[in-house]
Amino acid sequence: MMIAALAAGTLLVWNPVRAADTNAAPSTPPAAGQRPPGLRGPNVDQLAQQLNLTDDQKAKVKTILETQGQKMRELRGDTSLSSEDRRSKVQSIREETTTQMKGVLTADQFDKWQKISQRNRRPGGPGGPGGPPPGGGSDAPPPPTKE
Repeated sequence: MMIAALAAGTLLVWNPVRAADTNAAPSTPPAAGQRPPGLRGPNVDQLAQQLNLTDDQKAKVKTILETQGQKMRELRGDTSLSSEDRRSKVQSIREETTTQMKGVLTADQFDKWQKISQRNRRPGGPGGPGGPPPGGGSDAPPPPTKE
């Protein structure tokens, strides 16, 4: 009887808190050039400042990054893909973005952008914790040969 009373009391205490959370007003979308919370890396305005972009470059970079973000969101929503197919598509999207950025940025800006984008990649990808080192190699020595 005591356990039932405690369980009911716990439900009553936590239920209003959960109801308050679900009735919260939806958050407003981020302002132009701003990233929503939780996304990695600088927003377009920060990137423009770090790379010293012209207004024309800033507009093109914004379009490129928005397109990349949309493709990544669509990919995350596609639950029919295997992990390997998903990784392949992520790599393809990144390569496409890199090609487009190379066409917009100067060589110096492009180098800086690559360093920034490498720093902001999620761990576990190529070269990250738990992932293979760049180039697909291994730091482990080769297995001994049988003689």
